[in-house]
Amino acid sequence: MSQVLTLWNKASALPAGKRVFSLLFAQKAPYFATIRPRFTEIRPHHAELLIPKRRGVQNHLGTVHAIALCNGLEAAMGALAEATVPDDRRWIPKGMDISYTAKGTSDITCIAETDPEQWTDDALPAAGGDLHVRVRGVRDDGTVVIEGVIKLWVTPKR
Repeated sequence: MSQVLTLWNKASALPAGKRVFSLLFAQKAPYFATIRPRFTEIRPHHAELLIPKRRGVQNHLGTVHAIALCNGLEAAMGALAEATVPDDRRWIPKGMDISYTAKGTSDITCIAETDPEQWTDDALPAAGGDLHVRVRGVRDDGTVVIEGVIKLWVTPKR
């Protein structure tokens, strides 16, 4: 089991553990701290976090800024990838194809998902290959405000 998933499982069982985990995760990749992510769920093939709507992530319209949304999606994808990647593989983001579909007028839940068969040896060539992580951001009222795919390059560990 990955270190991220192990830490999540231990921390999330404790009072305020999800908040502590979120702070630690953001310290590992400090740029994530700009959105103050609050992880709510991490398991293989699925991760969710909340971006609180606050002044520091707003644009000139008073909505959650597009790049803050992308930052949240990438943090969710990173947690999913760490919780899912086989022990003999490693990953790195390769690209992002995103559509902005509505204004981010509330807190935003960022969701990243894959299917188990995407991580198999049959799906990933021995020399490495692309793996698409589905991502979306959802307002409090259920409206999808951003959606797309983050492409990972998954290769064997040396």
